Amino acid sequence: MTSTIYSVLAYALIPAGTVIAGGALAALRPPGPKVRSAVQHLAAGLVFAAVAVEILPDMMHERKPVAATIGFSIGVALMLLVKQLTAGLEQEATGDEPKVENRTGLLITLGVDVLIDGLLIGVSFAAGAKAGVVLTVALAVEVMFLGLAAAVAYSESGASRSKMIGVCAGLAVLLLAGAALGAIFLHNLTGALLEGVLAFGCAALLYLVIEELMVEAHEEKETPVQTAMFFVGFIALLITEMIA
Repeated sequence: MTSTIYSVLAYALIPAGTVIAGGALAALRPPGPKVRSAVQHLAAGLVFAAVAVEILPDMMHERKPVAATIGFSIGVALMLLVKQLTAGLEQEATGDEPKVENRTGLLITLGVDVLIDGLLIGVSFAAGAKAGVVLTVALAVEVMFLGLAAAVAYSESGASRSKMIGVCAGLAVLLLAGAALGAIFLHNLTGALLEGVLAFGCAALLYLVIEELMVEAHEEKETPVQTAMFFVGFIALLITEMIA
């Protein structure tokens, strides 16, 4: 049990590092909207491929439709609840108060995101080590963007570079905590419980792609190159899975 937790945490250090790296990059030289959109498309393609290649086949193998329906429904309900709870905070963060005082809502939203990402890493390792590694790599790109977003938001509020990187370090700790919780509670799951957990993870990841990454990527006018990055991410992970 302990060795499993350590193994999951070792892999979770990869996305935890990319959160901090994204924040440090934005603190030194914030990327332009075109670069951010390209990264979001790439991350969406990677996560979508991870669902298609690793999560869905394992769900189909278990063949427990009732458990899958329950797990998927819980995943959708939880993500919609998180969106509802954080929407008010995000709206508050765009109010009339000075920007420097309006980062709480964004920080909570990002914190919830990375905590769920950490849990999903634990979910994926419950499906198998290979699935865990693939999803961890995909989420590493996604959370790098979250680090970028956090640092850019804090830079606009006049925060120092050290504070921006410190915020991203806090997000990295939350991700590791989520991965540890996932490893502890999802260790050695089988049968209907595993099916339900995989379905939950599938719903959460699809929400991440459709309602977060792609929505934000489309806030800027796209070029064909930016759009193509989604398919680059998808086929890159698919080919990696074929030859691994």
